[in-house]
Amino acid sequence: MQSYTIGQAARLLGVSPDTARRWADAGRVKTHRDENGRRLVDGRDLAAFSIEIGQAGNGEDEDASYTSARNAFPGIVTAVKLGDVAAQVEIQAGPHRLVSLLTREAVEELGLEVGMQATARVKSTNVHIDRV
Repeated sequence: MQSYTIGQAARLLGVSPDTARRWADAGRVKTHRDENGRRLVDGRDLAAFSIEIGQAGNGEDEDASYTSARNAFPGIVTAVKLGDVAAQVEIQAGPHRLVSLLTREAVEELGLEVGMQATARVKSTNVHIDRV
């Protein structure tokens, strides 16, 4: 079974290594040490923990009940390119860069601009942007 270092686990979970260490210290995620003394997380344990924190995040998102798209990527808007009719919005959500093509009208109604928080919701092949 594959194991991950604390740094690798943090990247996969979209948190800082310090947060991952605190979670390990608190016993929220099980770790063991390799022959060099590095702390490792078993892949199965990391997968189960990622589901647990993902469900906890969805439970706190009051707006989640108003959409059928359940794959949510909260992040920060890094680029907005407006055309006459269409627009392109980029969001950095942890290690994920998401790009959505939508109408200019939708971008203007949501008031999307670089630096603001937004959530990209993915369903099938479409990405929907929710203003936070």
